[in-house]
Amino acid sequence: MRAVMLIAFLLSSSMGISQLEHPKASPLAVSIQHFGLSKITVNYSRPAVKGRKIFGNLVPYDRIWRVGANESTKFTCDSELEVLGNIIPAGTYALYAFPGEKEWEIVFHKNITHWGDGRDAYKPEEDLFRVTLPVEKLPELQENFLITFDQISHNDLQMLLEWEYSRIRIPIVTNTHDRMLRQIDSAIAGNPTAQTYYEAARYLQEQQTDYETALQYLEQAIVLGGDTYYFHRVKSLVQAARGDYGPAIASAQRSMELAAAEGKDEFVRMNRANIEAWKKLQD
Repeated sequence: MRAVMLIAFLLSSSMGISQLEHPKASPLAVSIQHFGLSKITVNYSRPAVKGRKIFGNLVPYDRIWRVGANESTKFTCDSELEVLGNIIPAGTYALYAFPGEKEWEIVFHKNITHWGDGRDAYKPEEDLFRVTLPVEKLPELQENFLITFDQISHNDLQMLLEWEYSRIRIPIVTNTHDRMLRQIDSAIAGNPTAQTYYEAARYLQEQQTDYETALQYLEQAIVLGGDTYYFHRVKSLVQAARGDYGPAIASAQRSMELAAAEGKDEFVRMNRANIEAWKKLQD
């Protein structure tokens, strides 16, 4: 037995088996962004410029690129999204690019099993879709390749690819409003609480839509939950949006009284300012 163990040790030593974990030249990164009711997760690696010429040299023009390093970049979304009219069903996709001097082709690819860009194994027929986007020039050097998000709203955002002096903006859209309305309908049809009615009304008020339904929800919230400064606060905003300044002033006055009793000074100030503004509109 000792002889067997000695032979195994000697073999492993001669084969150079190492327990060292080497640092990666292009470290892994995860970029996560919530917007509306959706979530995007991007897993990628971040190569560095290191004084090299990147696009048109290290990354050749018009040849497939893995959008990073090592494994192919993976784009995951938990709900249906859209890019320039192209639908991305919920799921995980490989993200590729064909960089050009002035434009890039961005590829959302259904086959996520390839290492890197797949090279000869890559098949265009497995693309979900491609879009062509212009290259923007960055004012300063972006040393490590970066995927990030900007201009984020409930319904859209831009995914940015930045490296060296180049930036690509990928516009991504989701239909948060329809999803939110379905969620509201389901909650109201179930066993709604005062908070359910309030949150539904607040969403409609913030979206500046269906004030009549929002007002009905707020009345139910007050019936079930009693007087609260925030119920009356939103009610006043809905009434004012409908042009009902008299009732809006009364609701704001009630909200201000309740907020003062709870030491919510900021709501006292906001209600007072609204009352003054609505009195002028009422005259």
